[in-house]
Amino acid sequence: VGYMLVWNVQPALHTPLMSVSNAISGQVVLGGIFMVSSEEVATQVFAVAAIAIAAINIGGGFMVTHRMLSMFKRDTS
Repeated sequence: VGYMLVWNVQPALHTPLMSVSNAISGQVVLGGIFMVSSEEVATQVFAVAAIAIAAINIGGGFMVTHRMLSMFKRDTS
């Protein structure tokens, strides 16, 4: 869903949209952490799955950001 959403917007909006996506993933991780303490096993399973998927998305966001920033570094050699 995120890929299709970013692909269909103007290129000038890609970076802000990716930032918002990472912020939402951060909220999902926080919500999942709170829900893990639930007594329902199904809720705990979904919370752990949400945390894992959102953490992957956050990690990917950091990797993309690092790659984008490295494009603007000056060559030191």
